[in-house]
Amino acid sequence: MKDHQLKALVQVADSGSIRAAARAMNLSQSALTKALRELEEDVGAELLQRSYRGIGFTPAGNALLIRARLVLATIDKARAEIRHMRGGAGAHIKAAITPLVTATVLPRVLAGFRKAQPEAELTFHEGLLVTALPGLIEGKLDFAVALATPQDLPYEIEFEPLADIEAVPFANIGHRLSGAREWGAVAEAEWVLNLSAGSQSMSLVGWLETHDLPAPSRILHCSSPFLILELARRNELIGYGPKVLITDPQVGVGLQPLPLQPLPPTMPLGLLTLRGVPLGSAAKKLASLFRRELETRLPVSARP
Repeated sequence: MKDHQLKALVQVADSGSIRAAARAMNLSQSALTKALRELEEDVGAELLQRSYRGIGFTPAGNALLIRARLVLATIDKARAEIRHMRGGAGAHIKAAITPLVTATVLPRVLAGFRKAQPEAELTFHEGLLVTALPGLIEGKLDFAVALATPQDLPYEIEFEPLADIEAVPFANIGHRLSGAREWGAVAEAEWVLNLSAGSQSMSLVGWLETHDLPAPSRILHCSSPFLILELARRNELIGYGPKVLITDPQVGVGLQPLPLQPLPPTMPLGLLTLRGVPLGSAAKKLASLFRRELETRLPVSARP
């Protein structure tokens, strides 16, 4: 199994056809096809399915594709790490972070990191599990700082808990149900929720059902935490999210927690990394800053 064979497999997936992949790699179609056939011989399984619809991947091909992306990304990171050690171009760290981190510790983390690694390039993605987990497994992300239920994470992911985050239902100031204290009083209201896998809102719905409490029945689905805040701020919608965001003097302007009781348990916020894959020196520095700031500076109201 060679580097150019794995690159060929990944490029076919990204390009959607042998012809487009060959063009992207500046190879002839015959050379690309040869690399793929050699790869199939090496693993002892058919990886691609060719039909009138185009190129598709077999189950074995899909499994290898995930690992191939990780292998190539790890090699690229190793090369970048060595260049950085030898005084070459700065490191490039890619991380996914949850919005509550941006409203609490990110400014101090950035200031500390820029002081230690002024030449490093940073790319931040929103820390939703539905995108962060594939990004970690495929090597597209170095790490993530996100909310997660550890027992629900795939084996490939290591989770280091850093804080326990309380979530609350919220609405705009002046909402007709702002004084509601029982779940039954808000069950028929319209909610705006992120019900993606692993989200706090999904945990809320499951918790309500488990405790025989009325769950929201009218839901506007939204995957963006900040868009949820804006929708609730400007409309008669009820949201659900980290209390630290709703009570933030800048982010939570015009919003207020609802006094509903009881509330679900807190959810862990932690550092997610790929098991068995060490962080590069620059990524390790950034992760350590997040760890330090979250453990020492997160508002008391967001901790257990």
